[in-house]
Amino acid sequence: MIVFPCAKINLGLNITGLREDGYHDLETVFYPIPVTDALEVKHMDPDFPSDVACDLKITGNAVDCNESDNLVVKAYNLLARDYSLPRVHTHLCKRIPSQAGLGGGSSDAAYMIRLLDERFRLNIGNAEMERYAAQLGADCAFFITSEPSYATGIGEILEPADGPKGNLNGYYIVLVKPDVAVSTGAAYKMIECRKPAKSCREIVRQPIDTWKEELINDFEKPVFEQHPILGEIKNRLYEMGANYAAMSGSGSCMFGIFEQEPEFDANQEFPNTWNKTLRL
Repeated sequence: MIVFPCAKINLGLNITGLREDGYHDLETVFYPIPVTDALEVKHMDPDFPSDVACDLKITGNAVDCNESDNLVVKAYNLLARDYSLPRVHTHLCKRIPSQAGLGGGSSDAAYMIRLLDERFRLNIGNAEMERYAAQLGADCAFFITSEPSYATGIGEILEPADGPKGNLNGYYIVLVKPDVAVSTGAAYKMIECRKPAKSCREIVRQPIDTWKEELINDFEKPVFEQHPILGEIKNRLYEMGANYAAMSGSGSCMFGIFEQEPEFDANQEFPNTWNKTLRL
């Protein structure tokens, strides 16, 4: 059985406070985009000599992946504590770039929970699957349904989020990730927590042409200071006609949203980057 874990972007991201447990409270709108990994699970033969119940193979654009410590394996082990699961072979083909702010690892974990639930008829239900997913990462719960969501708490409290013209349906997105790695932990240490005057959910419900002046990712200022190329990419996306451009999460993937199909070649405009142009 094969599923295709999708990526996400953040439409606005405000870090609103530091919690007693060391995590940060935030407000953001998660929005799914059609960049996917591929995840397959098969029964393991009883006689197959494996020391682990979830035997994971990773291919694709993964770099230095520790398969035994992957979130897919952690998702299997988490469910196996409460449900009787058979031993499985798992194949993860990575196509979502890592350290990009696109949620690839979190999506893989959530889709593993969904896949196991469906494949082995566990009948867990979305709310309970979200509870399990939240134990694996702050944005994992979003990927159980992968529906546009307004997220608060550490990212695990989800409510519906509506965008203009049916949540950007029919718009185009240009994704650009240079060869820059941003540490999420280091990025959080550079943040000054603040409560925004208007929530990103309110702004996203406004016409997209208002977003440029109001919709903010708090990570951009400190991360752009460390990696000026990211700010340059954002400015270039606006120069080429983007209605809205921003960094996703703590980076380093930049994105621009266009009402019409872009006429430029992203490979030429952004050489030596991973880039995609897609219709939403």
